[in-house]
Amino acid sequence: MDAIAIFIAKYLYLFVLAALAIFFFLRPRKAWKDMVICGVIVAPLAYVLAKIGSLLYADPRPFVVGHFIPLIAHAADNGFPSDHVLLAGAVAMVVWFFNKKLSAVLWIMALLIGWARVYSGIHHPADIAGSIAFVLIAGAIYALAMKKYRKSSAT
Repeated sequence: MDAIAIFIAKYLYLFVLAALAIFFFLRPRKAWKDMVICGVIVAPLAYVLAKIGSLLYADPRPFVVGHFIPLIAHAADNGFPSDHVLLAGAVAMVVWFFNKKLSAVLWIMALLIGWARVYSGIHHPADIAGSIAFVLIAGAIYALAMKKYRKSSAT
């Protein structure tokens, strides 16, 4: 089980990125612009929210607090939030606006990454929840902004 958790914690986000790339390039070329705009807004916004969150909330990593060796070597820095889950969640959120089924699969992968990073001893569940919250907030801001934009451009 340790080897599976280590693989998921370290590498599953690459499969999430690959799924995004495949989905993107299989879409009609005219749809690319909307996805790029969504990604350029959601991902950086989630990142900025996460950086602000990490300044406001310090969460020493579990192996620092528990004095044990984690399954994955890691710096003993602030664990809040999880960058891996933030990235996978941001991809899942962007895809959500274009394909709900694929997004659901990507969200499951993001949650698996979170589970594996907790299991490996390098994150607390709060670090994972924080990443998900920041992505959801970024997605909600994007959705509200697009709703306002579409409403104003329709009049």
